[in-house]
Amino acid sequence: MFDAFRKTLRKFSDTVATVAGTGVTIREEHVDEALDELEMSLLQADVALDVVERLRDALKEKLVGTKVRNASEIKEAIRRALEELLDLPAPKIVPPPETPYIILFVGPNGVGKTTTIAKIAHMLSKMGYRSVVSASDTFRAGSIEQTEEWARRVGARVVKHDYGADPAAVAFDAVKSAKARGEEYVLIDTAGRQETNENLMEQLRKIKRVVKPHITVFVGEAITGNALLNQIRTFDEEVGVDAVILTKLDTDARGGSAFTVTVGAGKPILFVGLGEDPDDLKPFSPKELVEMILS
Repeated sequence: MFDAFRKTLRKFSDTVATVAGTGVTIREEHVDEALDELEMSLLQADVALDVVERLRDALKEKLVGTKVRNASEIKEAIRRALEELLDLPAPKIVPPPETPYIILFVGPNGVGKTTTIAKIAHMLSKMGYRSVVSASDTFRAGSIEQTEEWARRVGARVVKHDYGADPAAVAFDAVKSAKARGEEYVLIDTAGRQETNENLMEQLRKIKRVVKPHITVFVGEAITGNALLNQIRTFDEEVGVDAVILTKLDTDARGGSAFTVTVGAGKPILFVGLGEDPDDLKPFSPKELVEMILS
């Protein structure tokens, strides 16, 4: 995982070390050549041009003026710069600031929203909190049964209606039920949709109007590549996105997805999915991710 990105950043740090030397203050001309090579490598790794340009500018801003005594200090300066780019303020969902705390999950088809919701319910259960899952995907055949099966596995309760029902009505009933039972979290599953489907986007907007979720979380695949940026931006424009969960990060060989989210879309990453088991969801750590990339 991250092989391409790791090689690119190692080459970048080596180039800066070679050009700048040691015992100097890094100047703009020291990083320009290295940034040119970094830019080309990232574009070849399917990182969006907009993200590459912002990453380039941000690295230059953070590195120029840094005093270094040796090559290892150059690499440490790059490490710190990357961590800062990934470390955006994220909503705190634990403990719940209000009860019930309502989280709306949105995203394209097939990215693992239902599985991710089950993982979050499992995580919350281990911390002593109860969750009710709103089966608001009433569009896709088999979706309600899938939600019920995952909820059964992690010990969460499900509120559902029949297929074809109004997704906002399901969400409303889930919130009402959670309040009556004193459950701490309502996790709203929704139909996977392409960002160009206006009818399904309107359903999301209606859910937000009806239940007023505390946060809206976009769930996307780390392996999506260049398209991930457009997906997040479109969902943000249509319904508003507060944070992102990246699934399949364990299969992201190129390694640019996290920077696409934070640098390109300007959204914090809440969690990352690293497998299919209920425990395979981890809080996002910029420090750990940069360590994985650079190690």
